[in-house]
Amino acid sequence: MAKVGADFEAQLCGEMEGEADQVHRLIHYGPQHSVSAMVNSLKGFPAGYYEAQDLIWPTNTGREYFWSPSYLAATCGGAPIRLLKQYIESQKTPT
Repeated sequence: MAKVGADFEAQLCGEMEGEADQVHRLIHYGPQHSVSAMVNSLKGFPAGYYEAQDLIWPTNTGREYFWSPSYLAATCGGAPIRLLKQYIESQKTPT
């Protein structure tokens, strides 16, 4: 995922947190790339990793796909990074 961040000149801040059906990630990036292109690249990483490593798809998820095609991207304006990181870290770790 760090390579995707570098490709998009984005900084992936902190750890990825979330729940079984969602993840939260704070990303700092400029206007030179579209949000949708970056999100699709980030979402493509885990699925591509499974394929490249010839790993068996986790069957305990009850899903036939790794990610749904939808996502939510929100801007945070002048909110202090400390508070944003605190919010993300308060989410459960994905299973």
